[in-house]
Amino acid sequence: MPFRPIDFHEPASLDEAVALLASAGARCLAGGASLVPLMTAGTVRPERLVSLRRIPGLDAVTVGADGTVTIGAMATHARVAACDLIGGGNAAVREAAGQIAHPAIRTMGTMGGVLAFAEPSADYPCAVMAADATVLVRGPAGSRTISADGFFVGAMATVLQPGEVVEALALPPTRPGEAGAYLKFSRVDGDFATACVAVRLAVADGTVTAVRVAVGGCAPVPFRVPAAERALVGSPPTDAAAVDRLGAAYAEAADPPSDFRGSADFRRMILPGLIGRAVARAAAKLAGADR
Repeated sequence: MPFRPIDFHEPASLDEAVALLASAGARCLAGGASLVPLMTAGTVRPERLVSLRRIPGLDAVTVGADGTVTIGAMATHARVAACDLIGGGNAAVREAAGQIAHPAIRTMGTMGGVLAFAEPSADYPCAVMAADATVLVRGPAGSRTISADGFFVGAMATVLQPGEVVEALALPPTRPGEAGAYLKFSRVDGDFATACVAVRLAVADGTVTAVRVAVGGCAPVPFRVPAAERALVGSPPTDAAAVDRLGAAYAEAADPPSDFRGSADFRRMILPGLIGRAVARAAAKLAGADR
């Protein structure tokens, strides 16, 4: 196929980027870890690339007066994985960042890029869902916020409208008695997950007061089973029977693919064990065994 030149831009503001993305055939370039391989393979052929790398502050991680942690869309996985501001109930997000691919990818890939790409087996999507995060979006109509629960609508599909870009991710304040954990099973180190689990757990007086469990790699989008989460409330996090019921409910709700990373039956088989281990890891942090 003959070479076709690409119109390349490096805007200095997010509003300028949004204006440039209004052009037909324009694509947003964050770290490039997902988009560039698709371009190399010829799967995606943008007419215009709008890089976000020169926009000041878009890679920052900050904490607000109320404890909300805001992660800029251009924050690399390496920065998120090393950030002490992301802990407690939000720890699954930091742990997920540290398990993405390999160091070379973690130094270039970005939070916003992964969320917008919406790969079902990627590490961040289920982690931000378990954390009850909010995605901050900027587009031609202005800014809006989207719950992580409603952000992903299909494999490689989100609610982002044409011309919209991810600006940041907001993690809710974490309180004493909360912990998070992220676990994945993959064929080889650095691969996308065959299945992954993220947990946000709150415990008081030895019993679960709230829990969010999100699963990736086992459906077209990361998913939760709120009824199963509510059933765990009131039980000790070490109650094996209660945790087993939680895992069984998620295995039943799963709609996994069969592909080269594992069959649908295999994914359902390993899912309850992953959930049990993730809950146990979060509980161990609260008990002081794994700080």
